[in-house]
Amino acid sequence: MKNNKREQEVEHKDNGANAGSAAVAGLVIGGLAGAGAALLFAPQSGKETREQIQQKTVELRDQAAEKVEGAVSQVKDTAQKITTNLHGKTEELKQKGGELVDNAVSQVKDTARKVTANLQGKAEDLRKQGEEIIVDQLDHVSAAAEAGKAALSHEPERKNGKHS
Repeated sequence: MKNNKREQEVEHKDNGANAGSAAVAGLVIGGLAGAGAALLFAPQSGKETREQIQQKTVELRDQAAEKVEGAVSQVKDTAQKITTNLHGKTEELKQKGGELVDNAVSQVKDTARKVTANLQGKAEDLRKQGEEIIVDQLDHVSAAAEAGKAALSHEPERKNGKHS
């Protein structure tokens, strides 16, 4: 049993081509055998026999030519169908390939947008944290400055001997 439809089609086409060749060969061989038998058993003169052989030869030649033309025509038709089918499959594959590329590009763009949005969110968070740290540090610096001011303002009292 064949594994896929394509193998079955190829085998069927091969069998069809072989059957056509066998039919032509059978026709020619059968015609020659019939003509030979007729010659052997015909009660006629040599001249009549030669004329009959010539007539049968022409008939067989014409029949063989018709069969060959039919077989050639059938092969051309089959080749044309296969070519058309292949062109269709090629176009189908091109479209599918294009769709796959488009989908991949779309996915990459979506991922890039998500990553960009995520990075922008993180950058905003870091900016806010930085502002908070700066405010805290400014508060510490201000407190230290106030403490320094206060210490300086009490220092003259120390020099004078006053302690608070």
